[in-house]
Amino acid sequence: MNTLLRRLYFSLIGLFLAAPMIVVAGVSVNAKQSLAFPPQGFSLGWYGEIFTNPEWRNALFASLTLAVLSAALAVLIALPLAWFLWRRIAPWANIFQLLGVAPFTLPPVITALGLLTFWATTGFYGAPWTAVISHAIFFVTLPLVTLSLGFTAIDRSFVEAAATMGANERTIFTTVVLPLIRPYLISGYAFAFVLSLNEYIVAYMTVGFTMETLPIKIFNALRYGYTPTMASVTVLFVAIAALVFGVIARFGDLPKLLGAMAAEN
Repeated sequence: MNTLLRRLYFSLIGLFLAAPMIVVAGVSVNAKQSLAFPPQGFSLGWYGEIFTNPEWRNALFASLTLAVLSAALAVLIALPLAWFLWRRIAPWANIFQLLGVAPFTLPPVITALGLLTFWATTGFYGAPWTAVISHAIFFVTLPLVTLSLGFTAIDRSFVEAAATMGANERTIFTTVVLPLIRPYLISGYAFAFVLSLNEYIVAYMTVGFTMETLPIKIFNALRYGYTPTMASVTVLFVAIAALVFGVIARFGDLPKLLGAMAAEN
């Protein structure tokens, strides 16, 4: 009886969490241009419009470009910082850890306003590359956390053995450390990529209307009325996130990459 009630309880929770996505997915296949659920007819034409309509296609390309570049930059910032923190080269190293975590812990609108003020003051407001840097700063916490977990899992005796054999810092990093933290590096990139793809406030505050990403496009399109294409974009975002995390779960230990194993220890 207890098992049955437990299953029913978790089933209801799962249904409650999935309900908004079920509604959005239903709306995305409406045959008519209406916000109706259950859907009135069935059509996948709204998904095709994402790729055939120049405005939606350009927004999709802008979002993917921003996510790819900003996630890569976030990893490039986080990797040497995590390595520095793990090696404990200086007693004040924890200050950099705090700075790396701060952008993601603050309310997004506060970070966005700070970035807006900075880019406006320097005269670069509206340049597309400012969105890449802004997203990299905003999401650097994610690869920093995963890489820190990866470095924590390394047996320091491996590094000591390599140093005893005469390897310098660069050789130790490339031949010993990097192969061991590669899954954490990939997962950190994936987390930053997915969140950058869906982020609106920071992108809007830094580039305004000069670069229209998909989230910005959705909000701009709402001013002219609703179209099921917006729901199709939402489903596409969820599908990309599920694909990325599914690949990580398939080829790596997702709970461990998320820090579950560290919590147990």
